[in-house]
Amino acid sequence: MSQRNQFLMAARAEIGYVEGPKDNETKYGAFTKANFAPWCGSFVMWCANQVGLKIPSVVSTTLGAAKFQGTGAWSNHETAKPKPGDLAFFDFAEGGNPIDHVAIVVRDNLDGTVTTIEGNTSGDKKKSASERNGGEVVQKTRAYKADNKKKLPVFIVGFGTPKFKD
Repeated sequence: MSQRNQFLMAARAEIGYVEGPKDNETKYGAFTKANFAPWCGSFVMWCANQVGLKIPSVVSTTLGAAKFQGTGAWSNHETAKPKPGDLAFFDFAEGGNPIDHVAIVVRDNLDGTVTTIEGNTSGDKKKSASERNGGEVVQKTRAYKADNKKKLPVFIVGFGTPKFKD
């Protein structure tokens, strides 16, 4: 099985994980030594580590995106052709950091949206409204094109492509 598929399987196996008992307390944060901090990037790093995938650190989503941009492994959302295993970078909050969330792309739905697996977002178990600090690992549908068929708002700013050993 390819490393890309192993990466996706590692992420899928975590769907339903809920932080706690304290806010932002996770095995992912413990792994990256960033426990009790927002943990979407720690989730991605943990999944990559499970399959021996070396990626730039995305614990800081802003710095992680800059690393992908600096290595030529970045595509802007307007021109992207996202693939399974790519990392989707988001900007949910007006002002502040230009990139404040990261997720793993499961598939391009070919309608201007992607299916993602995300750590620390809102879901059904914790009932948080926060998309970037919601406390769960959840599978979501997210728009990357303004003219998407589901009429979802676009929060994805770009995609980073890891170097898989495929």
